[in-house]
Amino acid sequence: MGNNISTSKPHYEILDGLRGVAAIVVLIFHIFESFTLDPYLKFVNHGYLAVDFFFVLSGFVIGYAYDERWKKMSFGNFFKRRLIRLHPMVVFGVVFGALLFYFGASPEFPLIANVPIWKLLLYMILGIFLIPTTPSMDIRGWQEMYTLDAPCWSLFFEYIANILYGLFIRKFSNKVLAVFVFLAACATIHLIITTTGDVSGGWTFNNEHLRIGLTRLIYPFFAGLFLFRIGKLTKLNKAFLWCSLLLVAVFFFSANRRPHSFLDEWYLRVYSYYRSLSIDCLYGCKW
Repeated sequence: MGNNISTSKPHYEILDGLRGVAAIVVLIFHIFESFTLDPYLKFVNHGYLAVDFFFVLSGFVIGYAYDERWKKMSFGNFFKRRLIRLHPMVVFGVVFGALLFYFGASPEFPLIANVPIWKLLLYMILGIFLIPTTPSMDIRGWQEMYTLDAPCWSLFFEYIANILYGLFIRKFSNKVLAVFVFLAACATIHLIITTTGDVSGGWTFNNEHLRIGLTRLIYPFFAGLFLFRIGKLTKLNKAFLWCSLLLVAVFFFSANRRPHSFLDEWYLRVYSYYRSLSIDCLYGCKW
C-alpha cells in the first residue's frame, strides 16, 4: 500500500530553516541555564517555548503530508511512516546517552555513580521503546521520564498527537477542528493563569507534568493542522529573515518571570497567538 501513496509534494524548506533557528535557541537556552543562579532570570528567558513552536510546525506538516492520503492509507501504514520518521533519532539519542551516562557522575548527580550496568541497560531498552519512567525510578537526579535522553519527553507527546490525529482528529471537519483548537487555547490560558505564570514542564512522568505537557501539545499541534487546512496565504518577501528575527525576539524577551508574574502571563498569551500566526504567514511566503 505504501508504494501507491505519492510522496512528490513540494518541500517547505523555510519551515526546516525556522526549526533550525528554534533548535539553536533551545541549545543556547540550556547552555546558559548552567550559569544562571536565578531560574527566573535566564539569558534566553523564554527559550523553552521553542518546543511549542516545534509542535505547531509538526501539526502543519502532518496535515500537509497526510490529510489527502487517507483514502489509500490505513492507520497502521501511517504509524509505520511516523516511526520511520521519528524513531531513529530516539534510538541514537538513548544509546549515545547510555554510553556517556557515567561521565555525568558528580556531586550534582550523586545517583549516577551507584547505578549498576544491568540497570543502565534496562533503562536503555525502556528508552529505545520510549517507555517513560516515574520519578521513583530516577537514576540521575532530575526525575526525567527519559534519563538517558531527556529531550525525548517532547517526542513522547509528539507520538500522542500523531496517534490522536491518525485515529480521530483527521476525521474532524474544519468547523469541529476550529472548536477543538479554541477549547485547547482556553486550556492553555487556564494553565498559564493557574500555575506559576509560565508553561515550562512536561518532562516528568507525574500528574502535574503530564497536564503541562498535554496542554503544551494539544493547542499548538492542532492549531498547526488547522492553519494548514484553512489554507490562508500571506505573501511576504524575505519571510525566513523576518520570521527568524521574530522568533529570536520572542524567545529572548525578558519578562519578569517571577511566580504569577502578571507581565509574563500576558506575554505567554500573546505568544500563543503569534506562534500560530507565524505559520499562517509562512504558508505562501518566499525566502
